[in-house]
Amino acid sequence: MSLESMTTIGTSSTAFTLKSTELGGQLTNSQYFNGMGFSGANQSPQLYWENAPSETKAFAVTMYDIDAPTGSGLWHWVVFNIPAEVRELPSGAGDPTNNQLPEGALQSNTDLGTPGYVGAAPPEGPAHRYLITVHALSKTLELDQNATPALVGFNLHFATLAKASLVAYGQKH
Repeated sequence: MSLESMTTIGTSSTAFTLKSTELGGQLTNSQYFNGMGFSGANQSPQLYWENAPSETKAFAVTMYDIDAPTGSGLWHWVVFNIPAEVRELPSGAGDPTNNQLPEGALQSNTDLGTPGYVGAAPPEGPAHRYLITVHALSKTLELDQNATPALVGFNLHFATLAKASLVAYGQKH
């Protein structure tokens, strides 16, 4: 299944979809961490979405390692309050120092305790699944960059009108 054909959740007659011009089924070296045995660029992927519900007030994007050996997965990226008129994040937008996010968007802490994108660094073994999701929100979230991923996720649960996801696989070779 290609990334462009992943299922979406929502009530719109036209499917809300998340796509990427740089991701295929596998993470590229750009999306891996630079450290822990990896020499990646620690760069968030380019993402774009289509057919969001008309009542969308903001968007959020999350990246989660379903298979992290933590017992609870691992949040690699949490960005929310992306303005409703925005439909794309460029590659590298997850770097809090490069100012590529649209005005008003906030990156909260990852599970490593810092805001911004943290690249993949799976231990040796089977490939890990990285679930990247865009949430169409009914409102902006009243949180700041110190919010934990769980707190953002709790708020997303109650504000999400629709969501679209893609999965990319990553593995240590």
